[in-house]
Amino acid sequence: APGMRRFLASGENLRSDGAVPEAKNKVWVADVTYLKVKKQWHYLSAVMDLHSRRIVGWSLDTKRTTEVTKRTLATAIKKRKPEKGLMLHTDRGVEYRGAEYQKDLKRHGILHSLSRPGKCTDNAHMESFFHTLKAELIRCTNFQSGEELKYALGRYINDFYNRTRLHSGIGYCSPMEYERIAA
Repeated sequence: APGMRRFLASGENLRSDGAVPEAKNKVWVADVTYLKVKKQWHYLSAVMDLHSRRIVGWSLDTKRTTEVTKRTLATAIKKRKPEKGLMLHTDRGVEYRGAEYQKDLKRHGILHSLSRPGKCTDNAHMESFFHTLKAELIRCTNFQSGEELKYALGRYINDFYNRTRLHSGIGYCSPMEYERIAA
């Protein structure tokens, strides 16, 4: 449809009201952040289900490429099996706007919403997650290797953040608990 092509070209923010969805697998948000280990940058790519704040996919790499964000998306899709019509909100980074990534979104029937230029607040929940992660895990640990960082991220995200960390925005529940209650 020509309207859809125009929308994809302009890259609109479909979440301009910033509303949080009533159920899981309706709106996901994704972003990439930088983490340094022994003078080398590592890139953490993550996808969050906005309903419960649960991190549904993540990957770590020493290169910031479309491959990393595609792998993260693939993990999230495999884990959650969302229905067509899911909306994914990201910033305007090249790794999200590239043809490869767009092809994956289209193949899975995912609508792409983009933050407005220069408005990082459009993706506030992901920014908040990265801020929390850095405060609670990264700042107080001196990682010796990328492998050590990856292991620590796995424990933090899978065991602590998703399973037990309480969030004021979801009634002081953990993301997994909130999904159980809401189901």
